[in-house]
Amino acid sequence: MNKKEPKLIHAIIFDCIGLLSYIIPSFAEYTDIIWAPLSAYFFYKMFGGRLGTFGATLSFIEEALPFTDFIPTFTIGWVIQYIKKRKAN
Repeated sequence: MNKKEPKLIHAIIFDCIGLLSYIIPSFAEYTDIIWAPLSAYFFYKMFGGRLGTFGATLSFIEEALPFTDFIPTFTIGWVIQYIKKRKAN
C-alpha cells in the first residue's frame, strides 16, 4: 500500500467518530446533521473514484438516517478497496 491510499486505522477512526453521537442519548440525531455531510466529504477524499462517490452517498445516508450510525461505512470501504487491490495483483 502506498502513502496515498487510506489506511485501515483512518477508516476505523472515522467510523468511531460516527459512533460518538451515541454517547449523549437524544443528542445523537442533532450531531448527525453536522457529521453526515462531513462523513460523505471525508469518504470521497479517502477513496475517490467510483468507490468514493458511491461510498460517500451511502455514508451520508447512513449518518443522516436515525439509528444507523453503527454501520462501519469507512471500514467496509477500506475492505472493498483492499480486496480489489489484491485481486489486481
